Amino acid sequence: MIERNPATYCHTQKAPWFLLLFAFAVLFFTLTWAERGDAVLLVIFPLSGLMMAVFGFCFQHLTVADEGDRLAIRFGPWPLFKRRIRYEDIREVEIGRTTILDGWGIHMSLRGGWVWNIWGRDCVVIRHQRGITRVGTDDAQGLADFVKARIGN
Repeated sequence: MIERNPATYCHTQKAPWFLLLFAFAVLFFTLTWAERGDAVLLVIFPLSGLMMAVFGFCFQHLTVADEGDRLAIRFGPWPLFKRRIRYEDIREVEIGRTTILDGWGIHMSLRGGWVWNIWGRDCVVIRHQRGITRVGTDDAQGLADFVKARIGN
């Protein structure tokens, strides 16, 4: 059971995907060492390894938190990828499910709108002025209830 202050919300969901990204980083760095003779690969492999390592640090968890007048969605612990939605812009909130094709990460959904998800298929569908955002969470009911209370539904 997740206990929270009903006046605020902060929930972090963790997932093991970052370990796969770190494994790819190690693979690219190893390939750099093994293919020392090719000048092109000496640029591509280390840059790819560095990119995988950075993504590994960025996508260890997904935090959804109240920031007073807006809901913040951010991957971390390096918060390079974040999104904020003002409560006054939210029109509707409902519990939903992502499809297998929606997957994980940050991207456009085939059903329209954006998906922000790190693990699992449960999500909260937020319809707002700029479109639809599907926020993946293992606390869909708690997040939906909190946002509904904040927007007055």
